Amino acid sequence: MKFNFIKRLAVICLILINVQVFGRSFSHLNDSTNTLKKDTTKVEKKRKNLRFSILGGPGYTPDYGFLIGASALFTFSTDTTDKKMNRSVVPIAGAWLSSGGFNLLIKPQLFFNHDRFRYFGQIQYLNNINNYYGVGFDNNQNIERGPETTEYFMNSFLTFGSFLFRIGDSDFFLGPSYDVGYRRLSDIAAAMAEDPVYMKQAEMLGGGDEGMELFNVGIGFELSYDTRDIPANAWSGIYFDLTARYYDKWLGSDTQWGFLTAEYRQYKLLPFLGERRVLAWTAKVRSSFGDVPFTEMSMIGSPFDLRGYYQGQYRDKSMGYAMAEYRHMFNSKSKLLNRLGFAFWGGVGMVGPEVYNPGGVLPNFGGGLRIEVQPRMNFRIDVGKDPIANQTLLYFNMTEAF
Repeated sequence: MKFNFIKRLAVICLILINVQVFGRSFSHLNDSTNTLKKDTTKVEKKRKNLRFSILGGPGYTPDYGFLIGASALFTFSTDTTDKKMNRSVVPIAGAWLSSGGFNLLIKPQLFFNHDRFRYFGQIQYLNNINNYYGVGFDNNQNIERGPETTEYFMNSFLTFGSFLFRIGDSDFFLGPSYDVGYRRLSDIAAAMAEDPVYMKQAEMLGGGDEGMELFNVGIGFELSYDTRDIPANAWSGIYFDLTARYYDKWLGSDTQWGFLTAEYRQYKLLPFLGERRVLAWTAKVRSSFGDVPFTEMSMIGSPFDLRGYYQGQYRDKSMGYAMAEYRHMFNSKSKLLNRLGFAFWGGVGMVGPEVYNPGGVLPNFGGGLRIEVQPRMNFRIDVGKDPIANQTLLYFNMTEAF
């Protein structure tokens, strides 16, 4: 579906509510301070630690159409005495969709014990119309999006994450990874019901033309190397991640399959262009094997990779992409202008049965606005371009894409 950007941008109306809670600094209390003052000080310190921002109002997303949404960003430290430890970040986004349904997304990044232990995860509740274009580059490219061809309704609850422990005094982290997800598919489009991959999986799971249910339970491990200064919005450092999970019936999963993901990111300040100017680049591959449900296949198209392709529009057992992004914040005496910036990116991706056997090339580029809602924490509005279908898509999200 093509998108007249000027027309749709004109109907976007965001009511920005920026609520930030900051405590005041207090001098050291002497021995004569009474109990009431001590209790008040404890409360104020807690207020100073927790910061939150809320953005809300009507909007538009390429996948779900017009909506009423709200995004919240919570940041805090699990140990206020450790000034060097990263603040924990919990972005939350929810939306009531004009097409029917409700979505909720929570992506916590939590740091504990002087950053010797981390938890990175995601919780999703999705109750909305979705789209399935088939498997493979040719199918994904040629099937027209619509209620008779690609649409189905999905009610799902998904949670996954990793518990990461620092290895000695190094920048390496290692720990167990998990995934638990339930999906119920209904209102299957006529063309989708005749897709051979869907028919095979529906038969295996006891479903059919009317829909099917799928339960996934997987365990694995994650190994990462991380020298980023602030993971939610890095200005410098390197991040490398290797994640593997396996799903089997003895775990409670309906199918037997697994995947391996490798990702590399790097960030570099560009002081010759001024303060708060960053070049970031990333590359990622994901390869799956076994009886992979089509809902869990490797996909291109999300607010966090090649923005401009519909979410899950391109899927197969393997995918890969590489992209670079320039991030530029304005440096001004004006407090308002000082909180604004922009970014632009370019990249290329692929999907195929194997990483070394791509079905086709997916070019991508775009740009967007940045609004700093907390120190080093941005709300972003991105416009991404898919040159293959000549479509332009619009995105609203807390924190950077990578």
